[in-house]
Amino acid sequence: MNIICVVTDTLRADYLPTYGNSQVIAPQLSAFAEAAIVFEDCHAASFPTVPARADIATGRFTFTYLTWGPLPQDEITLANLLTKAGYKTMGIGDTPFLIRNGYGYDRGFDDFLWIRGQREASGRPDVTSTWSCEDDRFAPQTFKAAIDWLERNHRDKFFLYIDAWDPHEPWDPPAHYVLPYLPDYQGEQVYPAYWDWQDAGYTPRDMEVAKATYMGEISMVDRWFGLLLERLHSLGIYDDTAILFVSDHGFYFGEFGIFGKRRFRWPDNSIPVMEAMARFKQGAISYWCPTHNELSHVPLFMRIPGWEHRRVDGLVSIPDMMPTMLELAGVEIPARVQARSLLPLARGEVERLHDIVVTSQSLADVAGNTTLIVDDSERVVVEVSPSTIRDGQWDFLYSLAGEKVELYDAVNDPGHKQDLAAQKPDVCAMMHAKFTRWMAQMDSPEEYAAPRQSL
Repeated sequence: MNIICVVTDTLRADYLPTYGNSQVIAPQLSAFAEAAIVFEDCHAASFPTVPARADIATGRFTFTYLTWGPLPQDEITLANLLTKAGYKTMGIGDTPFLIRNGYGYDRGFDDFLWIRGQREASGRPDVTSTWSCEDDRFAPQTFKAAIDWLERNHRDKFFLYIDAWDPHEPWDPPAHYVLPYLPDYQGEQVYPAYWDWQDAGYTPRDMEVAKATYMGEISMVDRWFGLLLERLHSLGIYDDTAILFVSDHGFYFGEFGIFGKRRFRWPDNSIPVMEAMARFKQGAISYWCPTHNELSHVPLFMRIPGWEHRRVDGLVSIPDMMPTMLELAGVEIPARVQARSLLPLARGEVERLHDIVVTSQSLADVAGNTTLIVDDSERVVVEVSPSTIRDGQWDFLYSLAGEKVELYDAVNDPGHKQDLAAQKPDVCAMMHAKFTRWMAQMDSPEEYAAPRQSL
């Protein structure tokens, strides 16, 4: 069968109607989910943008040994395997880091198209100055390019990878998408603080505008995803095509006091405040930031021809998509792949795929290290953000030996309101032991695993 993989950025699961949000307008995704397999408990693995794409490309938990950066030459990629299997492979995306600076995420594709303009350093002002209508925005351009490619190539067996950076900030959809959420919207644009929103001087109105414009971008992505599905129907190939839809991670809109997905300051110790995109090239200083469900829980829908709709419980992870697509294509899954195909879980053959699911920044992060993030900008790690380890009953936040830990009841406290770490040290020890065993199973480099061997 044909395979389409759609990756969006920064789309929280709880901001879609399928996962219970009655405010967000997303009729196309909702209808698609009603015909698809919906995974209730999918979480990010490697965090954030580029590491997540490495996971999708390789089916590995790459945060255990890679940092933000180019895809290593020795990695076996999904696109390469499908190309060798006879698929016509095409990648189309506006996510700005995939092929710049030799990052190599086009490896293995027959062709790859990058839509320019999603970052200041990529000429965003030059691109946005030409906008005249909705179709000029980035998500519409990306989906339109995919639709046009399908019209030209739908007679071939294909794998189409679509990578839309929206609803990632900056949130600037047409006003008609924002007004249903904020009737007095006047075209304001709010950029996230990447810090505690009140300390950064943001007002309740700023947060209101941010949420409304974010939801507006979700609605825009929803419309264009629907147009993609409409094109598949009109070409007569919808029933011959497996379609997977996912996001890489979520975002904090004031939860735990944070407005962003990480906490940064600049070298002069100032808070980003609405200008992070322009100043990232100067480097940043990284501070502690937890990865709660608002960041880790992502939507995952999978429609397979001949399969009926169902909602699937059980912890799954973004890297699981890669072996799933290989199984759908009838391609042998390489031994190097660490993730698991979702199909046995979806068929009800197993109750769970993983003992634990881990969401984490690179394990190379230790205090004092300088790593790369966002197009090769330097980031000095002052405080190490915790990895989040989940086993379905407990959510455990842990960074390094001797640092603060947090423990939450995943079943009864999904909002992580009550930290039980002090009350349940035995559970913390059990979860930490699971994590250390898992790192060993993933062959984490000793220098990355060693600082994490004790509580």
